[in-house]
Amino acid sequence: MHDSPSPCCMPSGGGQAPERHRILPPPTPRRAADDGMVALPGGEFLMGAEDTEGFPADGEGPVRTVRVEPFRIDACAVTNERFAEFVADTGYVTDAERLGWSYVFAGFLPAALRRGAPRPEHTPWWCGVAGAVWNRPEGPGSTVEERADHPVVHVSWHDAAAYAAWAGKRLPSEAEWEYAARGGLEQRRYPWGDELDPGGEYRCNIWRGTFPTKNTAADGYRGTAPVDAFEPNDFGLHNVSGNVWEWCADWWSGERAARVIRGGSYMCHKSYCNRYRVAARSANTPDSSSGHTGFRCVRGADIMHG
Repeated sequence: MHDSPSPCCMPSGGGQAPERHRILPPPTPRRAADDGMVALPGGEFLMGAEDTEGFPADGEGPVRTVRVEPFRIDACAVTNERFAEFVADTGYVTDAERLGWSYVFAGFLPAALRRGAPRPEHTPWWCGVAGAVWNRPEGPGSTVEERADHPVVHVSWHDAAAYAAWAGKRLPSEAEWEYAARGGLEQRRYPWGDELDPGGEYRCNIWRGTFPTKNTAADGYRGTAPVDAFEPNDFGLHNVSGNVWEWCADWWSGERAARVIRGGSYMCHKSYCNRYRVAARSANTPDSSSGHTGFRCVRGADIMHG
């Protein structure tokens, strides 16, 4: 395990898969249609937050002016359906498949799988489940057949980057991700403003209830939600708060042991890990995977017209 942040909802340390054995996408990327991407003008914005709400080590501050160039970004996270197309076209094998296991929230598992499953010391609500992979998200016997429009999970940073290359895209920089997630609102806590549930309306898929013992699913979901669930922000992006963590291109620090993740997930709760705030950030090792981490892609505006 590396010295990257370990929020309540984030297991880490999947074991390093040797690069020389990694199955890479074809050298000529598939030029996917731009359907589902939104064009953003770029420019300067205020990145970060001073009020870190209990997580000063995360490095959200200081608030600083950052400039991003024009780019396009997926309005939604990559779905199981899209990832299946990638796997069918390339024969790609994910890190979780190669390693033979991934982390699943214990509450989703039958007793037989929970018993004896290895659990991280500081996040015992996660179980290391043999056979848990992107198309069997709760391990043997599970399926994504009825979750085609849900975000793909159990994907490592390596897996996300491989998909992006195949699609002729890339993973967003952390600055691009936050600029897009803010939707043009300056220094607001969430993509829609400062109130979590304005007027009692649920705007994101997070843990509702008492973490980690009871999730009321008041927002409609215990696990992942469809990628276009809930209203988008003013830039047209869905679920940049909650649902699944999203990999970014950046290293967490100069140590290059972990990659940045943003947005929080359905496992986040204000009592322990309120990192569904738009400035919140965390990280995980690039070979790690879990049932609440996915990604979305970007493409530079300069190659959109090539």
